[in-house]
Amino acid sequence: MHVAFPGLGTVINIVAVVAGALLGMWVGHRIPERTRSVVTDCLGLTTLLVAGLSTVSVTDAALRDAVGPGVPVLVVLGSLLIGSITGSTLRIEERLAGLAGILHERTARRRGGPATKADTGTSAAAAGDQTGTTDAVGDAETHADADAARERFIEGWLSASLLFCVGPLAILGSLSDGLGRGIDQLTLKSVLDGFAALAFASSFGVGVLLSAVSVGVVQGLWTVLGVVLGSLLPDAHIAALTATGGLLLVGIGLRLLRIRDVPVGDMLPALLFAPLLTQAIIALR
Repeated sequence: MHVAFPGLGTVINIVAVVAGALLGMWVGHRIPERTRSVVTDCLGLTTLLVAGLSTVSVTDAALRDAVGPGVPVLVVLGSLLIGSITGSTLRIEERLAGLAGILHERTARRRGGPATKADTGTSAAAAGDQTGTTDAVGDAETHADADAARERFIEGWLSASLLFCVGPLAILGSLSDGLGRGIDQLTLKSVLDGFAALAFASSFGVGVLLSAVSVGVVQGLWTVLGVVLGSLLPDAHIAALTATGGLLLVGIGLRLLRIRDVPVGDMLPALLFAPLLTQAIIALR
């Protein structure tokens, strides 16, 4: 499917995520907690399936021929190690969580969220000692609920953003869109992301809705890169990047299944080092 202007595929993807998230938020409160937990587990298992399909790229013939037999695994390992060290040094996961917290607080204020401590304290003092004690207990419960909601927002935003932006379709589809070669890949991705957003939002709420911004920024940058480069990256570089991204998806799947809280955010620089390390090895051969 060829289009008149680049970026249409990303616009469709954003609309699909927003629509899926809104639908998930609308029906989410009608779904029992146990059912929402099962939905999240299903999404985690599906993420592992997509991750497996992506990591198979480590056996790609173009990558093997470019860097030599047995080396592709080392390329992925090296990219993950260097990228993770870089990301943890820069505290990417912590900064992303902080940014998500800020976005959550602003969203809560616009939706008429819980009162601040200062406001609650003033009301308690005016009502007297007994009322003040009751309000203090209620305030503690309110803030406990607010903390839980904040954690849910952060998890939803981070998990959805990483799932939607890290996959090979996000990169390859956006590059293809920027090169004017069609939006078929992003159209397929939009359908998948729409259903995923629905499932995510039923469990995590509004944080998933704001992941549409992440999709717009990340895929928009890849689309611009495709326009500037005028051609796709070599197949070997794409294979290394795809395999590395697949392992990051494994980390997301493990988080969704509550098996291990893998700091995937700190590993994101690995996506940059995968093609760079591939090129370095090719140059040394």
